[in-house]
Amino acid sequence: MQLINQINVQQRIDILKDQALYVHLEMTSGAYAAHLDSNKHPAATFISNASIQYSQGSIAGEGPYYRVGLKTANGWIYSEGLTHWDETDTERLILAGHDGQGKLIVALQLSRTPF
Repeated sequence: MQLINQINVQQRIDILKDQALYVHLEMTSGAYAAHLDSNKHPAATFISNASIQYSQGSIAGEGPYYRVGLKTANGWIYSEGLTHWDETDTERLILAGHDGQGKLIVALQLSRTPF
């Protein structure tokens, strides 16, 4: 994975617009973080292979942290803290946000086929 190139990611978002897609979205502050430090709030979110179609999508931010918003018929999908993308995958959009230690904090993935 490479650091996000905002222009290239926006192009990929535009290519996938108005298509039947599958989304994978996850976020974690470290589900087991409280075991090591009781002051940390463990939180996690996970959804995989939900069917979506968006009519509008954009990436914003100044870097190194970006956010993506996707407007669907019934609402919005929003992900913030994204830092990296897989520029080699031309069929899917794979975005991730890593902390300073390289640990995954957030992931947003879009594909025409299930993950």
